[in-house]
Amino acid sequence: MNHEIVEKNIGLMMVGLIVAISFGALVEIVPLFFQEETTKPVAGLKPHNALQLEGRDIYIREGCLGCHSQMIRPFRAETERYGHYSVAGESVYEHPFLWGSKRTGPDLARVGQRYSDDWHRAHLINPRDVVPASIMPSYAFLAESKLSGKYTAAKMEALRTVGVPYSDEDIAGAADAVRGKTELDALVAYLQNLGTVITQKR
Repeated sequence: MNHEIVEKNIGLMMVGLIVAISFGALVEIVPLFFQEETTKPVAGLKPHNALQLEGRDIYIREGCLGCHSQMIRPFRAETERYGHYSVAGESVYEHPFLWGSKRTGPDLARVGQRYSDDWHRAHLINPRDVVPASIMPSYAFLAESKLSGKYTAAKMEALRTVGVPYSDEDIAGAADAVRGKTELDALVAYLQNLGTVITQKR
């Protein structure tokens, strides 16, 4: 009888849903903020340098995360193909997280240093030159677009306010580190840094 009353009263139903969702969040999400394995960086983790940070923003801008995940699940089929499964401590400096779930293309969580810079450049300029069956679009225009570094330091300062350990020296030298580089240079630098802290023999 009580169940029927709740089902027929939209106000009571909404209150019940809010209570249930809030309880679930408290139980499932809040404890993660206090566990070392989700809040402590893995050994050797460093924030992206200025060029890599610009590359990350280009990766987001161009929608790369719409086709490539950066989250290797702890299953044999995934670890044999992509490498060591992803751990939370690798992502503590990532704002926002770029884990993704769509895999039109392969997962990129451990793509860093797997291929040469030249391979990445060729792949981005015309994917079919290195992967004939690829359906990825060409990003040749990135080679023509130069970075000014105008906002790089400001990005680092913003990230520092949320806990990314950029030093004053990192911020002061940010503009010079990227000025004159192309967007292609930046994207390749970002890709080459992905997943290089945790390695696993494959």
